[in-house]
Order: sequence, then structure tokens, then C-alpha cells
Amino acid sequence: MARVEQVEGGARSGTFRNGMDYLGWGSGPRTLLFIQGGPGSAVPRGLMRRMFRRQFEPYLAAGFAVWIVTRRRNMPAGHTMADMADDYARVIDEEFDGRVDVVVAESFGGMVGQYLAALHPDSFGRIALIITAAELSDWGKDIDSRMAEALAGGDTGGAGTVFAEYLLTGQRTRWLRRLLGPLIGGGLAGGSDYPPGDLLIEARAERSFNSRAVLPKIQRPVLLICGGSDRFFPADIARETAGLIPDCTLVCYEGQGHLRVGSSSRVARDVLAFVNCS
Repeated sequence: MARVEQVEGGARSGTFRNGMDYLGWGSGPRTLLFIQGGPGSAVPRGLMRRMFRRQFEPYLAAGFAVWIVTRRRNMPAGHTMADMADDYARVIDEEFDGRVDVVVAESFGGMVGQYLAALHPDSFGRIALIITAAELSDWGKDIDSRMAEALAGGDTGGAGTVFAEYLLTGQRTRWLRRLLGPLIGGGLAGGSDYPPGDLLIEARAERSFNSRAVLPKIQRPVLLICGGSDRFFPADIARETAGLIPDCTLVCYEGQGHLRVGSSSRVARDVLAFVNCS
């Protein structure tokens, strides 16, 4: 592997040879690769790192070594979800002896994960796609594009105001979103070292994303977890997605939205049950 640096809590971090950063915990016999959301991907630091560590504790206790791997840096213009999937397949080939046991891919990462599953089936044993689907809603495309553009332009307060729309919708809460924007924006940008251009490339890839044509090619078992009230990836699109994948188990968290499902402790339990089933 590439250079490894020991960091807080026994974690290891560094940069793989193809320019993808990583953070890993554990030394169990099985390997779990986590592909995070976006637009933008960074090795978590500070409070965010501690939150991820708690989120991954059930996998570590089950004997997995867990690796968070970012997208590559300085992606060329026009880099697509399929191209990003190729990047992950390459890092699996070069750094993990050609295969990981489980891929857990969340939100934007789940869009990449769909192409990884369709185009590189030998790279993993099973894959769990969390709060993602064959296409992002128009609302989601708009909000993610505006947030990416604000972050890429250095307007962290504006990005935070957009992010607040995830939770506070409608004109009546507009004043509150503006008030909270600078606070939220600082958290979004804190410790993020990805090039601004990568944000815009990911946002463009997200806007044009539609995986329906490749989903029937997926031959590995897939777990798809969706939220019944997810505005980014509506439940009806998630059900359509599951129907297009030959071997897919769909689990819907009724009444829950995008962020709530993504932060739920139930996700790890459902993923482990899926991975350990015969």
C-alpha cells in the first residue's frame, strides 16, 4: 500500500497511489470499503471522525477492517459516475489484492456504487447501497448543485444556508436558514481539502446520473436501504431501482428522510444481517 500514517485512536490514514485518500480502522480478517456521500469527499476529522468511528463500531466488532476511501483528486472535466467507479475498482485491485468483502456506498457514493457493482463485479463479495437510487430527484439536483457551487466559490455561509434546506423547507423558515448558514457552512468546509473543481465535476455527474440501463447487469447480491420520506431519492424510485437489479433486497425505513436514515444505527445491523446471511 501507499504511505500509512498512524493517527488518533489507532486509525491509519494516507493517500493511495492513484490519489485517493483513506482512513481505516481495525485489522479484522474481512474488509469493508465505505464510499461516502457528496458532492465532495474528504477524510473525516475531529467530531466527524468520532461520529464515523461510532457508526462503524458494529462492523469492527463483527471482525471487519473498515476503510473510508475518498474520490480521487483533480478529476478531469467530464468525469462520470462510471469513471469514479473505475477509480474505486483500481484502488481495490492495487491496494486490496483485487477484492474487498463488502462495499457500503451511501448517497452520492451509492450512485458510484451502482456502477461499481455493474462494471466490476469481481471487486467485492456483497454491496450495500444506502439512501441512493437510479436517479436523483430534481429537488436534490438543484440543492446539491447550489451547495457545490457555493463551496467551490468559497461562500461557506451560502453553502450552509443551502444545506439548511435539507431540514428546514418553505419560505417561512428562510430567515432561520440564513441565520444558521454561517454555522453550518463552517462545519461543511472544516477540514475539507478536496480541490474546488472536484465539487463541480461531481455535481455535474450527479445531475446527469441515470443508472437504469446498467442495473440489470449487476450479478452480485445487493442490499438497498431507502427512506420512505427521502426527498433526494424518493421511495418509488428506490423500489424501481430494486426491481431492476436481479438479486436485490430492499429495506425501507418508513417515515424517515435522507439524513435520518444515513445516521441511523439500524443501518449497520441491517448490513451485517445481509452480509452474514447464507
